[in-house]
Amino acid sequence: MLQGLHTQSVLDPVGPLAASTARLWWFSLSVATVVYLLTITALCWALARARRREQSTTEPPLDAVAADSRMTRGVGIAIGATVVILLVFLGYDLSVGRTLSPIPKAHPLTIELTGHQWWWEATYADTSVHDRFTTANEIHVPVGQPVLFLLSSNDVIHSLWVPNLAGKKDLIPGYAQSFWFRADSAGTYRGQCAEFCGHQHAKMAMFVIAEPLAAYQRWVLSQRDTAHTPIDSVAAHGREVFLTGTCAMCHAIGGTSAGSHAGPDLTHLASRRTIAAGSLPNTRGNLAGWIIDPQGIKPGAKMPPNLLRPNDLDALITYLQSLK
Repeated sequence: MLQGLHTQSVLDPVGPLAASTARLWWFSLSVATVVYLLTITALCWALARARRREQSTTEPPLDAVAADSRMTRGVGIAIGATVVILLVFLGYDLSVGRTLSPIPKAHPLTIELTGHQWWWEATYADTSVHDRFTTANEIHVPVGQPVLFLLSSNDVIHSLWVPNLAGKKDLIPGYAQSFWFRADSAGTYRGQCAEFCGHQHAKMAMFVIAEPLAAYQRWVLSQRDTAHTPIDSVAAHGREVFLTGTCAMCHAIGGTSAGSHAGPDLTHLASRRTIAAGSLPNTRGNLAGWIIDPQGIKPGAKMPPNLLRPNDLDALITYLQSLK
């Protein structure tokens, strides 16, 4: 269990967009409950009245014309009530939609979020090219400030959904989308892909970590830093294993010659709480299992197995765990 992880639920909103959606849900549930109870009450009343009429020997039978008129009037009232209820739903839904669409006037934190099979790439955009940095599957944001996602996909249609923060938004290849939210409470909020995108769709999770501004700024400074050259001999050997093996063909580590973006950026891998897009806690044992046999954890993932000698694997993991 991740520390500070909130229950993934649309009914536990921590931002204005999620709160609007939750209010619409509760309104719909309340109205549907009232309509259901009124319908059942009317049905029970009609059945009881029909039974009393059948058992009565003194009450005269209803005139057919009067019965038809009463039924027509009842059906007309029911249809009118239904139309009114649907119009109320439509108006409320449109009003909620208008609150979700506009981007806040205050300059939001901008993050370019790209969906891959099956992980999330997040690039923190900035006016200065040198201040940009990239992470994967875990996104830090400051509490109380609007965040703008610029969404894209490199392969198939994905759908971003962090229910505690906002509703769903599709990531469509070749089509730019935008999406904003604001986290009003500190904590860790789980998100996922909500559009079936292939074999490992269920293992395409992400975490949004909302934290006070000071803590967020410290995190940003650490993320903008490049990886330090290890002075420990084991970690130095692991760095060599990484750079001379197949790892550098798919991954990037800032401050080294590894610059591929086919897979997640690993510059600060050790600071992340999970690996494989939320599939496993980021521990030494899980990291070893993921490197050796990723297909056993996420069949169909693009990462191939890496058959390393035990001492090379141990050194590689030591190096990766130093990337904080």
